[in-house]
Amino acid sequence: MKNEVHPYSEWIDLANRRLGGQVLSCSDDFFAEMENLIKPEAPVFIDGKYTDRGKWMDGWESRRKRVAGYDWAILKLGTQGRIKGFNVCTTHFAGNAPKQVSIEACNSKTAPDNSTEWTMIVAQQDVNPDSNNFIDCDSAGVWTHLRINSFPDGGIARLRVYGEAVMDSNWFLPGEPVDLAFVKNGARPVECSDMFFSSMSNLIMPDRGVNMGDGWETKRRRGGRECDWIIIKLAGTGSIKKVVVDTAHFKGNYPDGFSLLGITMPEGEHPQETSEWVPVIERQKLTADAEHFYKDEVISGEQTFTHIKLNMYPDGGISRLRVFGFLNTDK
Repeated sequence: MKNEVHPYSEWIDLANRRLGGQVLSCSDDFFAEMENLIKPEAPVFIDGKYTDRGKWMDGWESRRKRVAGYDWAILKLGTQGRIKGFNVCTTHFAGNAPKQVSIEACNSKTAPDNSTEWTMIVAQQDVNPDSNNFIDCDSAGVWTHLRINSFPDGGIARLRVYGEAVMDSNWFLPGEPVDLAFVKNGARPVECSDMFFSSMSNLIMPDRGVNMGDGWETKRRRGGRECDWIIIKLAGTGSIKKVVVDTAHFKGNYPDGFSLLGITMPEGEHPQETSEWVPVIERQKLTADAEHFYKDEVISGEQTFTHIKLNMYPDGGISRLRVFGFLNTDK
């Protein structure tokens, strides 16, 4: 699913386990566990595989309801955010999918309980069995938890929650530097030259990469442009003070070098590859499987930027990019 194309491809999955997403509770998961809802892998079907409760299914599945009502599951998002759309994926649930779903949301510092006030953000509507069900979300709220309601019962393979993370500014001390390129602070990649082997979204994920597939890697280029590149919308308008480029696990395919550029764009607009970029760090050499730290090399001073562009010479893989600086509080 690394380069899957869908209506919300420009947004991140806020329920992603790598961000800290969790399934907290549900009304019933007799046939298949609630935790499967946010598994990162695409759902699979294994013919002839059964458990002592019935057919093994790769998703969340409740028993057949014999009383009035519906089933539900509560999720904690990996980061608070504004939601643009959902995929209520019922793949492989052909004769056992719910007829309808609705989705509610709340913003809470603690796990929801019986006193939680939920806001309906997706009204009750039909879903198709054995399908990707893409559903727009018009809510402008910032949410931390969701409750998906399944009418009257049945199975959902995956729930993807696409949107933009919103930084929790209360977490930071006055004057504390912020990782402007961190996904949980609201950064997101908007375009890149190539991501043949792995997704550009990996570049700004938490922690160090766990293997070579957990980074941004391009194909081997044979002529054409000078370098591969990626454009990232920063968490906010800010000045850049230090940078970390991590080539963890990239040993025979690390880039020879990189450079970093910045630009300021009006709200809601994104730059192009050929826009008038300002140098932040001139071209630097990289080595295999290592973190590289840059502070004195940052030449952009007090200039502020909304987007950065990382040039990777000539191609290869970078695991993580960290861009520390200060938010412009006037923006």
